[in-house]
Amino acid sequence: MALTRSALRLFSGRFAQACQVRGYADGSSMSLTFAAPSHVLYNNISVKQVDVPSFSGSFGILPAHVPTLAVLKPGVVTVFESDGSTKKFFVSSGTVTINEDSTVQLLAEEAVPVDTLDISAAKELLAQSQSQLASASTDVAKAEAEISIEVSEALIKACE
Repeated sequence: MALTRSALRLFSGRFAQACQVRGYADGSSMSLTFAAPSHVLYNNISVKQVDVPSFSGSFGILPAHVPTLAVLKPGVVTVFESDGSTKKFFVSSGTVTINEDSTVQLLAEEAVPVDTLDISAAKELLAQSQSQLASASTDVAKAEAEISIEVSEALIKACE
């Protein structure tokens, strides 16, 4: 009988803990601000989800997501709008901040709609960047060429 009571206490304690675990996707929408230096794409607009490429891995952001700060890598940001439509943007770099109140700030160095990208221009940029890397004589020139190659490759992938 004592064993049964101990097991019941153990089970009820774990059950109570399980019920107290926060559900991160329990909201219905979140507020997104998405901007680049030259323009604002979203200004405090309600959206369902945002998928972002980061150096720690690509991830999706839902309402009530755990607060996070991440650095964006070159790639595609996908915004799932409240009406069910999706919009895709290429970003070269930037930061994403996810706050406790389900607000998200996405600040990109460059951001353009994916449907405006030109794959032939991206391939030409890649060839130029590879040529610059081959002829680079300083560490700074090599680093700049490597960054340009990384962005060019991400541009090509976004176009495909």
